[in-house]
Amino acid sequence: MESFFKLRERGSNLGQEARAGLTTFLAMAYIIAVNPSLLSAAGVPASAAVTATCLGAGIMTICMGVFANRPLACASGMGINAVVAFTLTEVAGGDWHAAMAVIFIEGVAILALVLCGLRKAIMDAIPISLRHAISVGLGIFIAMIGMANAGIIVANESTLVSFGDISNPLFIVGLVSIVATVVFQCLQIKGALLLGIIVAVLAGIPLGVTAAPAGIVSGLDFSTFGAPFQVDETGVMGIAKVITTPVLLVFAFSLMMSDFFDTMGTAMAVAKQGEFLNDDGTVEDIRPILIVDSVAAAAGGFLGASSITTFVESASGAADGGRSGLTSVVTGLLFVVAAFFAPIISVVSSAATCGALVMVGYLMMSEAAEIEWGNILEGFPAFMIIAGIPLTYSISSGIGLGFIAYVLVAAATGNIKKVKPLMWVAAAAFLVYFLIA
Repeated sequence: MESFFKLRERGSNLGQEARAGLTTFLAMAYIIAVNPSLLSAAGVPASAAVTATCLGAGIMTICMGVFANRPLACASGMGINAVVAFTLTEVAGGDWHAAMAVIFIEGVAILALVLCGLRKAIMDAIPISLRHAISVGLGIFIAMIGMANAGIIVANESTLVSFGDISNPLFIVGLVSIVATVVFQCLQIKGALLLGIIVAVLAGIPLGVTAAPAGIVSGLDFSTFGAPFQVDETGVMGIAKVITTPVLLVFAFSLMMSDFFDTMGTAMAVAKQGEFLNDDGTVEDIRPILIVDSVAAAAGGFLGASSITTFVESASGAADGGRSGLTSVVTGLLFVVAAFFAPIISVVSSAATCGALVMVGYLMMSEAAEIEWGNILEGFPAFMIIAGIPLTYSISSGIGLGFIAYVLVAAATGNIKKVKPLMWVAAAAFLVYFLIA
C-alpha cells in the first residue's frame, strides 16, 4: 500500500493519511443531510437521496484516490443541487428525472473536453498571477463558508452581510471550533484540524447543537439509480426530454461552465495544501483528476445525487497532512459506511467544522504575496477573482470576472499579445455564460 500510494516519497504514512481522510470526511459530512433535504424539495425520495448522496460520494472519492492518487474528495456540489431542486426541475415540468439527465449530459460533455485535452489546455493558458489569485479567492471563500455555517457572519438586508449573534449556540460552537483549531495549530499538534472538530462537537452537546442521533442504522434505497433513463407519468425518459428541449440544453452548457472552472479552482486550492502545486501554479498530474471529476459529474446525474464534484473542503484534509490518494480512499470508505449509519454521522454539525475551514482559508492566503500588485495587468484581474469568488458566492463567477478583466486590461495597456488564444476562448465563454445564466 505504501508503494502504491507513494507514501514515503511524499513524506506521509498510513496513520497520517487515515487522520487526514477522517478530517476531510467530517468537513464534508454535512452534505449527507443537506443534499437530500434540497433534492426532496424537487420530489426526489428522501431515503433514496441519502443513499445516492453517500454512495455517489464514496465511490467517486475512492476512484479519485485510486486513479489520481491525490487527497481530493468528491460529493454532490452545493449550488448545483439547489439549481436542480428549484430551477431545473421546474423548467422540466416538475420532472426531476429530466433535471438529473441535464446533469448526466453535462458530465459526459465535460469528460469529452478532458479526453481531447481542451480542459487542461485552458488551465495551462491561465496567467500565473490569476492562478495564485484563484487560491487566495478560494481561501476566503472556504473561510466564509465556515463562518456562515456557524452563524458568525449572517445575511443582512441593509448591509448584505453582518456579524452574527454571539449568544447563538451555533456561534458559540463555531467560535470554540476556531479557538481550539488555532491553539492546536500553534502547539504544532498533529491532526489539529480534526481535533478542533471533535472539541466543537463535544462543546455542542450541552448547547443543543450536537443533537442525539435519530437512530443508528438506515436502510438503502436505490430507486433514483438510472434517473436519466427512467420515465415520468407520460412514459417519456428524462434524457429524451432534455434532448428535445433547447432550454434544458442551455442549462447543461451553463452548468458545464460552472463545473469546468469550479474544479480547476478547487484542485489548485487543495494542491497548495497537499504540496502538489508547481512553482508556476499548475497542478501536478492534473489529467487523471479532471477525468475522475468529469466522470463523477455524469455519475451524479445517473445516480440521482445531482452533480458530484471535487469538494473544496478537501483542502482541510490536505492541510491536516493528506498527501496521497489514500486520504481519499479513507474518506470514500467513510461515506460508504455513512450510507448505513447516516443518523449517527449527522450529529457532526456544520458549525463544528468552522475552525478547520477558517484555518485552511488562512493557510491559502500566503499565495497573495506571489501576485505582482504593482502591475495593473497582473494585479487588477487577480483582485477581481479574489473579490469575486466570495462576494458572488461562486467559484466560477469569480474566475470569470477575472478572466474577462484580464483580456480588457491587456487590450487597454497594449499587452494584447500576452493573452493566449485559449484565454480569449475562456473569456468569451464566460461572457456568454453570464448573459444566459
